[in-house]
Amino acid sequence: MPGPLKGIRVIEMAGLGPVPLAGLMLSEMGAEVVRVERINATRAFLDVKPEHDIDRHGRRILRIDLKSEQGRDLLLRMGEKADILMEGFRPGVMERLGLGPDEFSRQNPALIYGRMTGFGQKGPLADRAGHDLTYLALSGVLSMIGPKGGKPVPPLNLVGDYGGGTMFLLTGLLAALIERGRTGKGQVVDAAMVDGASMLALSFFGFTKAGIWQEKRGENLLDGGAPFYDTYETADGAHLAVACLEPQFFAEFSRLLPLEEPFASNQYDRKLWPEMRKAIARRLKERTRDEWETLFAPTDACVAPVLSLSEAAQHPHNRARNAHVNVGDLTRPAPAPRFSSSDTVPAGLAEPASDLSSFGIDEKEMEELVQAGVIGD
Repeated sequence: MPGPLKGIRVIEMAGLGPVPLAGLMLSEMGAEVVRVERINATRAFLDVKPEHDIDRHGRRILRIDLKSEQGRDLLLRMGEKADILMEGFRPGVMERLGLGPDEFSRQNPALIYGRMTGFGQKGPLADRAGHDLTYLALSGVLSMIGPKGGKPVPPLNLVGDYGGGTMFLLTGLLAALIERGRTGKGQVVDAAMVDGASMLALSFFGFTKAGIWQEKRGENLLDGGAPFYDTYETADGAHLAVACLEPQFFAEFSRLLPLEEPFASNQYDRKLWPEMRKAIARRLKERTRDEWETLFAPTDACVAPVLSLSEAAQHPHNRARNAHVNVGDLTRPAPAPRFSSSDTVPAGLAEPASDLSSFGIDEKEMEELVQAGVIGD
């Protein structure tokens, strides 16, 4: 069966980070995605083989001179047939090109216009540059990530760009599609990474107010402060993730390790945590990671090997679920989530947008625009 977004047409304004991942996911759920790049665009920042350039997979690439009147008019006309337009520029950039939400809405009131920024469309920092780490710092999230007594640690760009960015942009776009089904009207979706990252930390605002979370790194249940929710080195220099938070799981962990008394029967006694951590660390250093995995795998002790990306693709559970696919010589995660009555298809390599008939642009006009230099080869 076709993907759940079959028939949805998306214009993605080229960029890096959260918007491209949103485009990939929409494409793999069946949407038709055209990525619009500058006519003289280069990929110096990501100088990789096409198979490895995930930011462009699953799309057709259209290079337009958006500073020309013809280029601007072409994109507006494409917007008449589109369901979604996504852009990740600083506030005001699209408006200065004459391609803001108002211009598209006049052409197509049903268009959903997704805007992805770091700080949002309004506010004192709205026009400032930033990156994932910037937004995490200002959301309060970064203050919680890192070892006790150490400095905050960048969690790659998973929390701001992709968690607080892509996933909230997608949520907004899909919610707007549902509402459009009722009203027939599109709208602007303002997704800001600083907002999304803050929302991801929603529970911790509640925990802090309730007095069960300390605003100090490494002193809480989920930040490595608890000895039964942390990583440990094994005999071969590899690591295990120990995550037996609940008493029944900790009891199983303690039995199999084994963990001596009084630690095994006093899981939540914080006074014992420093010595409990040392005891766990000593025991786990006695065997290799794989030996411990063999022991813990068939149990509910909530212990797992810390795998590299390449190891994760070969893990028996992931292999059984076909959790990874091959695109050229690249092994990558399979599309997610999965649907019971429609298909998700791994995005293929990008290709030129030689056919834009679904966006109302016929072949003859395409040739004329290429000859005029409005569209790149």
